[in-house]
Amino acid sequence: MLKIVECPRDAMQGISRFIPTELKIRYINALLRTGFDTLDFGSFVSPQAVPQMADTHELVAGLDLNGVSTRLLAIVANLRGAQDACLFPVIHYLGYPFSISETFQIRNTRKTITESLPLVYDLQKLCLDNGKELVVYISMAFGNPYGDAWNPDITAHWVEEIARIGVRTIALADTVGAANPDSVFSLFDRLIPAFPEIEFGGHFHAHPQHQTEKLEAAWSAGCRRFDSAMMGFGGCPFAEDELVGNISTESLIAFCEEKKVNPGINAAAFRNAAAIAREVFA
Repeated sequence: MLKIVECPRDAMQGISRFIPTELKIRYINALLRTGFDTLDFGSFVSPQAVPQMADTHELVAGLDLNGVSTRLLAIVANLRGAQDACLFPVIHYLGYPFSISETFQIRNTRKTITESLPLVYDLQKLCLDNGKELVVYISMAFGNPYGDAWNPDITAHWVEEIARIGVRTIALADTVGAANPDSVFSLFDRLIPAFPEIEFGGHFHAHPQHQTEKLEAAWSAGCRRFDSAMMGFGGCPFAEDELVGNISTESLIAFCEEKKVNPGINAAAFRNAAAIAREVFA
């Protein structure tokens, strides 16, 4: 079954001007009525590190979840942030970015890869104790711009380590748009059969001309969980100076229509959310 994870958090986090909390709440509430499987809506991280997400606590309080089936996902970077997120029963998923590039892991979470693995254990236990699910994002899954060692075996090794902990949702993240169709297909085609207990997702960053080819490659290899962001905004502010946006939700929906797959999106609600997005990202 196709799952679309809409990522307003990723789309907003790199914007330097602070987006008013009231506007964020209005936007996320509109997205909640659009029919996405999951909404990556905010993050419980240091406000000094990501000022745009300093109001995530307020966002939760302002959300209208009546009659909504979309599940909320919050990104965390340490145990304290995860504990804060667990205070909110409405949050279903905690997402942790586990980079297989040492440079990026330190830039993103101030931890080495070796230091991050025990944290995944702690996060998984915390989720189990609080009725939540942990989603691990394998950042830089398709390579990195820092010269750190990378090959498909390295990605597969860390997926195996994360799976051994008991995590059951892993997203392969093309953090800086380094992937190409061949690397996307080969990695998903290798991992999906090897780990049948894992739901693999694709979190791609790409320039508009490369979006469809990455979606096609992952789809052909069996991926059915995709992250996207309306209008294609986004990118990690700790990755590179020039951010490469997310796969746009518009492109993902068009791709689904070409495949004759129902994405489960309410068209009227989507248009309403898109109108608010133009205010958010103006």
